[in-house]
Amino acid sequence: MASILHSAFTYSTSLSFICNCSKRNSFRVRCNVIEPLKYDNGPPCISILNNNLLDSKFHLGNTMIKNDTRLRIFSGTANPALSQEIACYMGLDLGKIKIKRFADGEIYVQLQESVRGCDVFLVQPTCPPANENIMELLVMIDACRRASAKNITAVIPYFGYARADRKTQGRESIAAKLVANLITEAGANRVLACDLHSGQSMGYFDIPVDHVYGQPVILDYLASKAISSDDLVVVSPDVGGVARARAFAKKLSDAPLAIVDKRRQGHNVAEVMNLIGDVKGKVAVMVDDMIDTAGTISKGAALLHQEGAREVYACSTHAVFSAPAIERLSSGLFQEVIITNTIPVSERNYFPQLTILSVANLLGETIWRVHDDCSDGYEPYSSLGID
Repeated sequence: MASILHSAFTYSTSLSFICNCSKRNSFRVRCNVIEPLKYDNGPPCISILNNNLLDSKFHLGNTMIKNDTRLRIFSGTANPALSQEIACYMGLDLGKIKIKRFADGEIYVQLQESVRGCDVFLVQPTCPPANENIMELLVMIDACRRASAKNITAVIPYFGYARADRKTQGRESIAAKLVANLITEAGANRVLACDLHSGQSMGYFDIPVDHVYGQPVILDYLASKAISSDDLVVVSPDVGGVARARAFAKKLSDAPLAIVDKRRQGHNVAEVMNLIGDVKGKVAVMVDDMIDTAGTISKGAALLHQEGAREVYACSTHAVFSAPAIERLSSGLFQEVIITNTIPVSERNYFPQLTILSVANLLGETIWRVHDDCSDGYEPYSSLGID
């Protein structure tokens, strides 16, 4: 069953879900694994906010943006749906670009329009297949640089290799720094990233980094569920995520915090050891930056149920969903699994408890501010970390 919350400007995508693309309003999607959504009266085409038609300033603003030929947005092949939503929010058309792969796997990129003197934003998460998408981003950056773009910003909703940000054993590489160097040397002038695995990754770039968080999108959705603050407890699935969970809890009416203590025995293998905090009879909201194989978060959820939690919600910005993540997440441990669309989720990976929220408006607003050289003047976005 599909549900749409807080819709504004709505359009249909090929993935059989609906994207609400409105000025400064995020959209929510309930995944439907059985049948696509249907319109009884045709797709809506007029945006209404607070029972009023969008004012003339919105339309005037969009016209002004469309006439601003210095701003160009191009999409790679990793997440074209998100790129289209960003462009929709900003009132722009995506730039024309040709990307293809030769028989031997080499990547070819050609811009189909002039970008000379333009402020160019390249939207390309480095999600699986990470190596392919990273190389594609590098070739796109190089193409823009050789086409005399004035500024090139790599918009990376999900930064692959972010977990390789330090040496945990001898003779290991720090791949996050290597990828940062590659992006810089390719010719990028700035990076826009969303929810990096660790804050120190920003320091690996020798160019400015705008780091935004998907938390406001998830918090807004949770607020719409009207869960009593007395029943809430925010849970960090590991000790490393305590700072993230604490910040999340503070914005959820300063909800109490619990921590799952685990010991990792190997890569992508986690063992839950203990729970710090009280969750008995409460609605537990587990918060993490990404879900990969879902081993950490599913074992944590099992522990929460053992400790008496009434319901368990999983919230994560990045849905990597490596096997066997779908099997674990759909096993009944979670009341709802809430993610964002920084990484595209294929339709075959939908399951009834899955809810996908869009970060398109968040990224679109940030792109506009970077282009316009402004920061946090608009109140709803004043706490998003756009510096």
